[in-house]
Amino acid sequence: MNDADGMTLLVLLPEKVLLRRPVQKVVADGQSGSFGLLPRHVDFAEVLVPGILSFVPMGVGDEVFVAVDDGLLVKCGRMVRVSVRNAVIGPELGALEQTVRDRFQQIDDREQTIRTALAKLESEVIRRFIDL
Repeated sequence: MNDADGMTLLVLLPEKVLLRRPVQKVVADGQSGSFGLLPRHVDFAEVLVPGILSFVPMGVGDEVFVAVDDGLLVKCGRMVRVSVRNAVIGPELGALEQTVRDRFQQIDDREQTIRTALAKLESEVIRRFIDL
């Protein structure tokens, strides 16, 4: 393989494969700081921090952005695997920012609903325990 063959970027979420695409470059933020990967880069693993992962698709010069949550990136050969809990793809940063805000608001709303249900469940368990 030569550099013209690029790499394959695979972004995995717990419930689905978000992205599988041939790329020529990947840039991400890890615990050790920002880093970039090219096809001939040595095999590499890094814990990702919440931030923006960007990549340049093969044959197209326009950079694509992916907002990612905590996760793990592993480059092995020409395969770059990214496993994160949440991620959102956006063609440009402005639109991606609004999409991320909307998505986080939905997650916050769901978490609040779950917390309320758990609080009700806990109070019911305590009430029944006291009744014994």
